[in-house]
Amino acid sequence: MVKRKARKHSSEPAKRRHHKAAGAAKAKNKDPIIITAAAAGPAPERLLNRELSLLAFNERVLAMAARATIPLAERLRFLCIVSSNLDEFFEVRLSDLIDEMREDAGFQPGAARWNEFALISERAHRLVDSQYALFNDVVMPALSRQNIVVMTHATRTPAQKKWVHEYFEREVRPLLSPIGLDPSHPFPLVMNKALNFICQLEGKDAFGRAPTIAIVKVPRVLPRVIPLPPRLSEGKHAFVMLSSVIRSHLQEIFPGRGVAGFSQFRVTRDSDLSVDEREVSNLRQAMRMELTQRHFGNAVRLEVLRTCPPHLEALLREQFQLPNECVYRVDGPVNLVRLNQLVDHITQPQFRFRPFVPAWPGKLRAASGDGSSMFEAMKQGDILLHHPFQSFEPVIEFLRQAAHDPKVVAIRMTLYRTGTASVLVDLLIDAARRGKEVTVVVELKARFDEEANIDLAERLEQVGAQVVYGVVGLKTHAKLLLVLRREEDEPARGKRRGTLPARLVHYAHLGTGNYHPSTTKLYTDFGMLTADRQLCADVERVFMHLTSLTKVEKLTHLWLAPFTLHKRVLAAIANEAKLAAAGKPGRIIAKMNALVDEATINALYVASQAGVKIDLIIRGACSLRPGVKGLSENISVRSIVGRLLEHHRIYYFRNGGADDVYLSSADWMGRNLFRRIEVAWPVLDAKLKRRVIDEGLRAYLEDNVDAWTLAPGGEYRLSRPRAATKRVSAQRELLLKLAADAGEG
Repeated sequence: MVKRKARKHSSEPAKRRHHKAAGAAKAKNKDPIIITAAAAGPAPERLLNRELSLLAFNERVLAMAARATIPLAERLRFLCIVSSNLDEFFEVRLSDLIDEMREDAGFQPGAARWNEFALISERAHRLVDSQYALFNDVVMPALSRQNIVVMTHATRTPAQKKWVHEYFEREVRPLLSPIGLDPSHPFPLVMNKALNFICQLEGKDAFGRAPTIAIVKVPRVLPRVIPLPPRLSEGKHAFVMLSSVIRSHLQEIFPGRGVAGFSQFRVTRDSDLSVDEREVSNLRQAMRMELTQRHFGNAVRLEVLRTCPPHLEALLREQFQLPNECVYRVDGPVNLVRLNQLVDHITQPQFRFRPFVPAWPGKLRAASGDGSSMFEAMKQGDILLHHPFQSFEPVIEFLRQAAHDPKVVAIRMTLYRTGTASVLVDLLIDAARRGKEVTVVVELKARFDEEANIDLAERLEQVGAQVVYGVVGLKTHAKLLLVLRREEDEPARGKRRGTLPARLVHYAHLGTGNYHPSTTKLYTDFGMLTADRQLCADVERVFMHLTSLTKVEKLTHLWLAPFTLHKRVLAAIANEAKLAAAGKPGRIIAKMNALVDEATINALYVASQAGVKIDLIIRGACSLRPGVKGLSENISVRSIVGRLLEHHRIYYFRNGGADDVYLSSADWMGRNLFRRIEVAWPVLDAKLKRRVIDEGLRAYLEDNVDAWTLAPGGEYRLSRPRAATKRVSAQRELLLKLAADAGEG
């Protein structure tokens, strides 16, 4: 049974905090310097609001689009990223509140939950208004000055209008099926995030009746950005939007009728599915059967043009049962995400980030394509990979050599996100065909990748690989790859090679990011190739747990969620507090995507009060309130938003000078710590430990270009280096230090 999501429960605050939001930075052609995450109420509260913190993160992304120093096409891409992030925010996060509004009669203006919703809604509206102002007043005019133009019907020449008309008749009109509303033609089902038009018609139809409303659904197969032929572009790179093509031909869609008013519209729906795994016998089949439901979940947001006639907006709002707060009136295309297609058309180098070439670690350069040399290199010691500055190819090469090596007898791997066409999956299939025992833990419930993962699971099963879907009620989010290779022991002196018995030798890869070759070019992550016996034995025990569902044997090094990871993190924090209380230096540095787990935050507060110096590098949502006297005055929080998406999870504890460093797949969130299979593993090699500290922590603490600092009241302030201070961007410095060809960074 697959059903709409249940309310989320974790160690995160059961009762959400309510905060008063301050003004967002206006969209100007310069860096906004203050962004409010969640301002304090009458008395400072211990936790910041998670949803407001997520919106503040998107305001920081929007600030990247406002930077004049960033290439124009990339600024447009950042605008698109904000739209994509907001889609998920509504589909997954705000949908909880809106569902509650529908179900709870007490959810009315003046109630605490309503006030929280209204505050979040107000903040989201301001963000969207700033986004479109930046799009219309800054980015698109700047592109136009560089002869990259999007032509509207009003600005098209007669020749261009003729070409657009021919394109409409040839490519668009045959795919449109307008629906005139009447009792036998009810309002059609509208898919999640699809482009639609609502039209007010005049005159009578073919039967002498006068239905006045029609809906035009726009097929997703049509491109949203259409390049004009060079011969018609007057020396420019000219494009037209599909929405503009349809808008200029609405009259022709309804021959004999007049179009008195219209608007584009787009509906965002609740898309967070949950599965009652206790009630299904085959999770994969249940997920496939129900995935289509996602496109028609409860509406949570309605986007219309700012010029939409009020009565048409009211009709849509009533149809989708949404309050006025959930209607977003925009000044431009209702789906800026689709302008990624325009970014892809802009290929001139001066408008894009200069590409860089990720490097191979020196000890692996000779290993590529050299038989078993990857295994020999791993025997010499652990190998740390820092993506995307260093290439992900060594991981692929490791799996390729494992698939082809006759000495390899078994391969085990977790897959959370890997893409629709993955070389890693192809290699696993190849290994299975070669007779190796291949076991793959596929997470079918990886949000928005469910269908792709179902398909790859079926492909793997077809060649005889053993595919399992993790543990009931938990997502498998750990990134693990284990290879078992039958090797002979080194012969004793005077004996011929091969006379001693062979044994199974384990090799592993552990990562902080997904096995997705595309995102490894954009996300910052650490991965480690290791032949360490104890680490590999721990990885093997985790796989045994995932496949057999037996209790996990005691692990030597790994911290495993939902069993020990949270306890170990709290214990490590408490240990620093204990040391500080005894007059010894206490130090914690942690870097991750989000920090919202209340128990962890409270432990950090206690450590701060004991005198532990704590630096947190949190990319997105952060519920911890730093710098509050008597509570968190020894804690600083910063967020790095730059060209690349910050994605590492690193935990550092000084531990009396031992300098414990853990890499992990887990953020400090309830879902990671209690509702997922996650691992954290120690960096044991002293040189690699120093690399993680220098590259993953110190570089980001020194950043004064892409860093935003969280203030006690919830405001994020962009770092401003003093005039005599060197400008330091961690991402640029790491590109220059690690990449084979850093470009401009």
